[in-house]
Amino acid sequence: MDRKLEKKTWTPKFIAMITGGVLLVSFVVYQLVFADSRSTMNVNMERVTIATVKTGEFTDYIPVSGSIEPGEVFFLDALERGNIQQIVRESGAMVKAGDTILILNNSNLQLEVMEREASLYFQINNLRQVRLQLDQNDLNQQGQLAEIDYQISLLKPQYERFRDLHSKKLISDRELEEVREQYDYNVKRRALTYEAYRSDSISRVSQKRQLQESENRMNQSLFGVGHILDNLVVRAPITGQLSTEQIEVGQSISAGQRYGQIDILDKFKVRVPIDELYLPRVYTGLKGTFSIAGGSYELEIAKIYPNVTGGRFEVDMIFTDEVPSGIRRGQTVRIRLELGESEQAVLLPTGGFYKDTGGNWVFVVNQQSGKAERRDIRLGRKNPEFYEVIDGLSEGEKVIVSGYENFGKNEVLNLK
Repeated sequence: MDRKLEKKTWTPKFIAMITGGVLLVSFVVYQLVFADSRSTMNVNMERVTIATVKTGEFTDYIPVSGSIEPGEVFFLDALERGNIQQIVRESGAMVKAGDTILILNNSNLQLEVMEREASLYFQINNLRQVRLQLDQNDLNQQGQLAEIDYQISLLKPQYERFRDLHSKKLISDRELEEVREQYDYNVKRRALTYEAYRSDSISRVSQKRQLQESENRMNQSLFGVGHILDNLVVRAPITGQLSTEQIEVGQSISAGQRYGQIDILDKFKVRVPIDELYLPRVYTGLKGTFSIAGGSYELEIAKIYPNVTGGRFEVDMIFTDEVPSGIRRGQTVRIRLELGESEQAVLLPTGGFYKDTGGNWVFVVNQQSGKAERRDIRLGRKNPEFYEVIDGLSEGEKVIVSGYENFGKNEVLNLK
């Protein structure tokens, strides 16, 4: 006899389905709520550089290179054109003020000087002739006045005698009138001649003063012309070391051409080109140091040339204390130029990460998990060794400082 079987509700298959569903839902909830959804990437630790954040003294400086130059330089420019007849002092020689360096030859200049001297002598002689004529005119007018005074001295007593005789009716009216007319004529003539002499004398004084001034100027010009040929003998204006261009006997030198310089070797300066980026932060008084021959020497910016050429401007730095012995013009030195005062700060070593992140974030290493996680940070000043950390990192933390170009947009790195 058949027996009716009852259907079981909690069959193994049903239980397995329920269990699987619960596990699936739990997994989904875990992934949505608890699991790390950030993108990850496996990275070989040997391919990255890890540095430790530390606290220390931050020195705001930049490395620059400068060339040694004499503290004072006197440039040699040709005053007159000519051909080199003789080279008396070679480049590199020590010269004293007044020493002959070059002797030039210029035949055309010599002829020109002779012509100008002859012309000046001719003009000076003409001025002297004019002045001689003025003196002669003065003497002639004085002679005329003397002659008139002599006539008056003869006519005056005669006129007075005739007037007495006429009052006694001893002479005629005609005789008195003749003498009186001669006397009055000479008196009037003297007055006119003296007035002309006085006026001419004032004019002559002015003319003679102008003639004298003109003659003085011409004599000065004559003196200057006579010394033009002296410029063909080039002498050292100061004491120092001579440095000239490549010149040879017979070579032509133009007027105004710079053919060398004299360096004063008792002091030096350093000419330093600096990137224009730092122009607003560079000012006179900034310090710099460099090392040479085992010693360290301090420099100070004394002059800034604000003109920017090729993205760089230049400064002159002078030694604040002793000058290293044995340095030479043109020698290059590596200078540590300080842009600000040193102060305590959190420091992150420099690295290639900056060009990929702009200093806005880094990968911070978690040594316990073996992972490096992306973290936003804020950096301040920079020197060739460290960045100044303003926010986001603490002392002792480890950061990947090598380049991030191979990490893409991943936020977590699994360090293997």
